[in-house]
Amino acid sequence: MAQCEVCGNDYDMSFEVHAQGAVHVFDSFECAIQRMAPICERCGVRIVGHGVQAGRSWFCCAHCARQEGADTIVDRVGIPSQQGAQ
Repeated sequence: MAQCEVCGNDYDMSFEVHAQGAVHVFDSFECAIQRMAPICERCGVRIVGHGVQAGRSWFCCAHCARQEGADTIVDRVGIPSQQGAQ
């Protein structure tokens, strides 16, 4: 058994995540997300999906990135703009 580094649970089904030269031990995906998922620099939500990167900053979506000045980031490439649509 191994102890979760987030909640301290000593669990027989814990798992390891190897990232950037370090080994982390968790008892659930929830704890792994709390420790390892980046946080959107605008709204503070944990980025569990792909997210978007602008320079060295991470955001949960293109909207948050644009609100922080990354105006070239879009959610879906090739989709016509909704501006002016009725």
